Amino acid sequence: MTSDHAAASMTSDHAVDIDRHVRVYVTVFVALMVLTIVTVAVSYLDLAVPIAVTVALFIATIKGALVAGYFMHLISEKKLIYAVLILTAAFFVALLVLPIVTYSNGYWIE
Repeated sequence: MTSDHAAASMTSDHAVDIDRHVRVYVTVFVALMVLTIVTVAVSYLDLAVPIAVTVALFIATIKGALVAGYFMHLISEKKLIYAVLILTAAFFVALLVLPIVTYSNGYWIE
């Protein structure tokens, strides 16, 4: 009798845990849809191109963070994953900045 009660309790706890995860996924999905609508709405505004690109990239960064954090389960990863992610981002920024600092007035800096 006690094992039936324990099994029922474990099944109930499992169902509650699944409901919680589904609620998180639905919330993230709704947030992604809202941010997509915001991105489309911003594209209809009469903004200067650099500002429009900046706003679009900012929204895309938020959306990417939501996808990576929740759908790819990176929100609960260890610190090593964050260290690798930061190192990758640093190299990415360095590769983007490299042409800017080595190219001046139409000539390559020697």
